[in-house]
Amino acid sequence: TLPFLIRLFPSVLNKFVYLNFLAFPFFVDFRRPELLVNNTINLYLTTEPGVTVGIWHTVPGSRGAEAQGKDQRWYEEALADPHPVIIYLHGNGGTR
Repeated sequence: TLPFLIRLFPSVLNKFVYLNFLAFPFFVDFRRPELLVNNTINLYLTTEPGVTVGIWHTVPGSRGAEAQGKDQRWYEEALADPHPVIIYLHGNGGTR
């Protein structure tokens, strides 16, 4: 029965393979990462017209005391310092 259903509805297979319809943990506001992770802010990048990607910028623990209470401008300036930037791509689950 399952192969027949997959043949009729191939998009169902994608949903169950990637589980991108699940947002875990539940009921978390990903626009406020400071509630989950220290020294982190939420930013948005426009990758092309009509496509906006939400990102979190987390500074290293060594700059944690310096980051306390800072605004978005400070975090953007911190990206320009000579330290390496690590980009973590979380996948397609719709969460960060």
